[in-house]
Amino acid sequence: QVQLVESGGGVVQAGDSLRLSCTASGGSFSRYVIAWFRQAPGKEREFVAAMRWNSGSPWYTDTMKGRFTVSGDNARSTLYLHSNSLTPGDTAVYYCAASDDPYRVPTSSHEYNYWGQGTQVTVSS
Repeated sequence: QVQLVESGGGVVQAGDSLRLSCTASGGSFSRYVIAWFRQAPGKEREFVAAMRWNSGSPWYTDTMKGRFTVSGDNARSTLYLHSNSLTPGDTAVYYCAASDDPYRVPTSSHEYNYWGQGTQVTVSS
């Protein structure tokens, strides 16, 4: 069973860039789709981006494409989320999640089996 740990959150200014990390232990990423979600206070958990680890293919929704990118470091079993031009609307807890179906990239949080504890990102104006 894979365990996921996020890091890299903090308080940033509007317009700043940020890189979050998701590191896996207890298993290899190669069997999974690894995704980033975020959840703002009072809102549902929202899909941000994902990577099909066995192919290295990133996946984005139209609303997130352009400001968020994902990249992977297989040697470190780490998935990165790169964000730019952050706004206060990006303030949320950012979660890393894994789905053990490597052939689909679901955007619903209900289809992910494993979750990290989350890392808080606060964007001040």
